[in-house]
This record gives sequence, C-alpha cells and structure tokens, in this order.
Amino acid sequence: MTALRVLAGGVTGQLGDGFEVGFVAEDGVERRILLRDAWSMRFERCLPVRRFPSYKGQKHYPGRWWSATMGAHVGFESWLERDKTRSHAPDYFARLHDGNALVVDCRPVERIKPKDAAIFEVTRTACEQVGWRYRLVGATDAILTANVRWLAGYRHPRHDVAPVAAALREACAAPLPLMTAAEAVGDPIAVLPVLFHLLWRHELDTDLSTPLHPDAVITLAVN
Repeated sequence: MTALRVLAGGVTGQLGDGFEVGFVAEDGVERRILLRDAWSMRFERCLPVRRFPSYKGQKHYPGRWWSATMGAHVGFESWLERDKTRSHAPDYFARLHDGNALVVDCRPVERIKPKDAAIFEVTRTACEQVGWRYRLVGATDAILTANVRWLAGYRHPRHDVAPVAAALREACAAPLPLMTAAEAVGDPIAVLPVLFHLLWRHELDTDLSTPLHPDAVITLAVN
C-alpha cells in the first residue's frame, strides 16, 4: 500500500533539503511536509496516494491481499510490484519490528529504464537522509515464490492451534523431515496446516529454495 509520495527538487548537503513528502492522512486529506519532519510520521497508518486501476487488456494483475500481519487488506499493482521537480510514489512503506521504516519499490530489472533508475536513486537518497531503509526489488525466484504462495494459504490466525503449535516446536527442536514432524504430533491432516502456519510466521524454518516435499527438513527458527 503506497502511503507517501517523494517530491524532489535539488539535493543539497542539509538533511531533507530539496525533498518533500506528500501523503494522504487517515482522514482522507492530502498533506505535504518537509522530509526532515517526516521521520516520526506513522505512514503505515495512512491511505494509499494512488489507486490500483483495473481495465480490460492490462498486462499486470492488481488486487487486494489480506495481510496476516496487518490484519487488513493491502493493495498491489502487479504480481511483482514520476518535471524540474520530480514526483515519485514508492510502492510500499513498511514499519519494521525495531521501529525503523522500510520504503520499497518493485520493478523487474529488465524494465528499469535510465529515467526510472535516476528516480529510484533520488528516492534512496531521500530515505537515507531521513534514516529510513530503501529497497528496490525485482522478480523473485520461481521456486521460492511457489513455496511462499503455498504457505500463504495458511497465514490466517485460525491455523494457530496452540497445543498443536507447541507440540510442533518441541518436536522440531532437533531437525526432522516435514512429514515425520507432523506424524510425531498427531494426524497429519490436522497437524500440517499448523506446521505450514508456523513456517509462514518464521517460527519453524526450512529451505524454501527447493520445492516443499515430505522429506524437507524442518527446524526451529533461530530468532
């Protein structure tokens, strides 16, 4: 969900000089502030600054994804996920567990034109000046994507069955094959959804660079 828009004029050595941040507040009103005043704003609570259009013949797939972390829907424009003054709305603003912020742009490498690369670098500079992290991500590995999509089917909290989850954590204190771990706790039909939920939450860990299979080694995640 895009919560802010970075507007850049000239870049100087002073914190935030040449940058403004526009955002749509929770009351639906669009506001604009200097970048140096934006570091403490809770942009993760703001509304998207642009819509996710859907029309016949478009080549990407917009929609809404239910986020277990947010407990709400998050819009997206594609399965991946601009004049002296430039305006750029990054794809996502995320608040991290440590309180820091992460600004994300999604663009496949082959689709990054020189003018796009320039605005991404300006956005990175703006984020660095205010102390936010910035990440430009491209297409993900096909096997990793397939595994994550599978686990996402078990992201809902209803799969967090406390007694089963506790038994799985205990069983996986030492590495075990996936199906062996499930069978050690109970009926796999009942246990596997909980196991997949714990993998989604990173409470259990496995190698997602290869397809998930019954012999995939499951361990407790190292936090």
